[in-house]
Amino acid sequence: MYNGIGLTTPRGSGTNGYVTRNWAGPRKTKDQVNYRTEEEIAKLDSASNKQPNREILDHERKRKIEVKCAELEDSLEDQGSASLAPG
Repeated sequence: MYNGIGLTTPRGSGTNGYVTRNWAGPRKTKDQVNYRTEEEIAKLDSASNKQPNREILDHERKRKIEVKCAELEDSLEDQGSASLAPG
């Protein structure tokens, strides 16, 4: 027995007699609900509406130009090989 808690002797109880804390009990911190203020909501909304990254936009633009150049090169090669073929 520990501080008047538990069994006087664990013999025949099917336990080792060690007293542990009950962790399954309800927590008092869950009862508290933290509501956001209007200022916090406005700050979160303004932070989520970010402008796109300039470098990423430039890279996408350059990539589109590169794809168009590759397509033009392919079409010119097809035209050039067709005119060089003996006919």
